Amino acid sequence: MDDTPAPAGRPLPYWLATADRPPRPRLDADLDTDVVVVGGGIAGLATALELAAAGRETVLLEADRILSGTTGHTTGKLTALHGLRYDRLARTVGPEAAGLYAAAQQDALERAVALAAEAGADAGFERLPAYTYVTDPARAGEIRAEADAARAAGLDARFVTGTGLPFPVAAAVCLPDQLQIHPAAFLGGLAGAFIAAGGRIHEQTRVTDVHEHARIRLETAHGPVVHAAEAVLATHFPPFGPVSLMVRLTPRRELVIAAPVPAAADPQGMYLTPEDRIRSVRTAPYPSPPGSAQRLLIVAGEEFRPGEPGTAERWDRLAEWARTRFPDFGAGGPVFRWAAQDLDSADGLPFVGHLHPGTEHVYVATGFGGWGLSGGLMAGRLLAAHVLGGPRPGWTDLFDPRRLPPVREIPGLLGGQGEIAGHYVGDRMHLPGADAADALAPGEGAVVRGGGHHPCAVHRDASGALRTVDARCTHMGCVVAFNDAEQAWECPCHGSRFATDGTVLQGPATTPLPPRELR
Repeated sequence: MDDTPAPAGRPLPYWLATADRPPRPRLDADLDTDVVVVGGGIAGLATALELAAAGRETVLLEADRILSGTTGHTTGKLTALHGLRYDRLARTVGPEAAGLYAAAQQDALERAVALAAEAGADAGFERLPAYTYVTDPARAGEIRAEADAARAAGLDARFVTGTGLPFPVAAAVCLPDQLQIHPAAFLGGLAGAFIAAGGRIHEQTRVTDVHEHARIRLETAHGPVVHAAEAVLATHFPPFGPVSLMVRLTPRRELVIAAPVPAAADPQGMYLTPEDRIRSVRTAPYPSPPGSAQRLLIVAGEEFRPGEPGTAERWDRLAEWARTRFPDFGAGGPVFRWAAQDLDSADGLPFVGHLHPGTEHVYVATGFGGWGLSGGLMAGRLLAAHVLGGPRPGWTDLFDPRRLPPVREIPGLLGGQGEIAGHYVGDRMHLPGADAADALAPGEGAVVRGGGHHPCAVHRDASGALRTVDARCTHMGCVVAFNDAEQAWECPCHGSRFATDGTVLQGPATTPLPPRELR
């Protein structure tokens, strides 16, 4: 069991609290290797394992601990049914593309089973149906269209009106024989297999720059330099990506709440609805007291952009939704809370392949749109094929980061960039003066005008002391906002997150928010 305390701004998920994560050493000297993989989540570990198993000298670098990012904070659904994805893809990219997308996700499921078996990992696999449902009869047509599109894409999808949920639904897509997993146990097994295959993992090693020469040069925050023939950036939002890639990625956060319920209340499946600001439901095995069979009910939803106010209220709504529909939720044990951050692409497809048109040896995996478990496994297979030079799967071009956006996506892209532009002008925003910091209660934070009208991020800690840091994100200068429930500064543009002392919690930023004088 991992007894590492959760850092400020990042409540510890149930998965990380119940998995063994032996610490890995920080890189303490310059290094020369064949392949370097940056990022210790599912995409990074799957890619590193595929390469090491093929005999390539591979090193994985992680800025924090492996699984500390999105993968460790997921709900653990490994399924090819991705909400209402197939109908959209069939309409915007074409039925053939939807079929390739489906094949890639199904391949990822089977690869997960094979990797777990090869690694001898007890990943908590459970085969169950996945559902996308609505309760509003007016939206039943959307569900039927999704079922038809998913079936046309090659999936065994079915239109149904009954589920295992304890409340009626108007319609649902059902995809049998999917996987729900313990993501930390699964990736812990992959990490062990990677080490056994000759790989190396270095935690607490943040890459701050990448230079493409005859060999790739990667610089780290604490000094050591890594040279490699090939580099894979699997860091969620790529910190070194071209602007043409950044503008096509939109960050969003979702909240998760989990608590034990009687085993009889288990709805026997994985569920997702686009209603009620998104609701996701699954259960997981849970240690039960003598004479009581329990399951851990996991509910997620309330998606929002990083930096938007009201996180505490969102958690309250999520808990109320869970208690209303599952009356025993939280009555028989502790309630766990955490949050995940995902990246949506403009066209609904991830970016996996060469980072930009001018590179031959730097690759990226990002933009999984909330489906990073299957997407990360797909990326591992695809990126390994790129690096090894072997046959590439039929969906290679579909996920190529160098693809052009569909014409119909361009207005949305422009609108999103206009919204982002407003966050760059912090020195001209209507911010309260520095005196407003005096009114902050313990645990509150605000952005105010500091000396020279520079935006300052001010937080009052539990002791009553004020801490002030620069309010401009060190990635590209957007003005951050305070997340009251998670006690973190968040960038609304690209999703960087910082502790109240300015320490980087989540990229793409690679350097802390520097201290600032308030007056």
